[in-house]
Amino acid sequence: MDTDATLTERDRTPDPDEGPERRSRSARFRALVGQLRYRPVTLFALCLAFLFVLSTFVAQPFLIPSTSMENTLRVGDRILVNKLAYTFGATPHRGDVIVFDGTGSFVHREQGENPVTGLLRKAGAALGLARSDDTDYVKRVIGVGGDHVTCCDKRGRIDVNGEPVTEGYLHPGDAPSAVPFDIVVPAGRLWVMGDHRARSSDSRDHLGEPGGGTVPVDKVIGRADLITWPLSRWTTLGSSGAFARIPAPAGPHG
Repeated sequence: MDTDATLTERDRTPDPDEGPERRSRSARFRALVGQLRYRPVTLFALCLAFLFVLSTFVAQPFLIPSTSMENTLRVGDRILVNKLAYTFGATPHRGDVIVFDGTGSFVHREQGENPVTGLLRKAGAALGLARSDDTDYVKRVIGVGGDHVTCCDKRGRIDVNGEPVTEGYLHPGDAPSAVPFDIVVPAGRLWVMGDHRARSSDSRDHLGEPGGGTVPVDKVIGRADLITWPLSRWTTLGSSGAFARIPAPAGPHG
């Protein structure tokens, strides 16, 4: 018997065909490669969706576009606005820095804007990269519903419910107001002013309009709690202690 020949025949076996198991592993590998290829795009889209939901319901960054709140807020500052600050029955307090929609109080005309441009701007605003709507304002609450707010006393100060307010947050060199006023804030509304009184268009400029310059509480977007950018200006924005001694309004208030 030719043993060598027999062994040689046995060694000449063809390569086995790929079985179901090998093919399934190959398919899984290709699927994994495909997932990894598109995963960065998916993650980016999920991150954007998360930020959009966060800015819509919880906290939204806002870009400061003007000098009306200097030196508290400067042009280019990015602030974080707490949208949950006035939920569950809470309302703005005197001294709070708020962001609000001025439609119907500070703005009495429709704002025209290209839909595509508006969508891109809103997306940028949600990330704090672009300005917000032209109807959005940032001001400080001076009087709440029922408050009697006047200006000015013999020392040039604003009075709230008969108590003078020492406003340490005012821009250096600014008077509390160059415009005299005397108003009782209606229930459910706010009297608001900028910290840079000489550069601020605020409740004083709308005294003769519907609402008398006051802003509805339900138009408040949120409370400015934090300056987040630039890093050199990172700080919290607490309610001012200037109003600690103000008595409650004499009449009904909201």
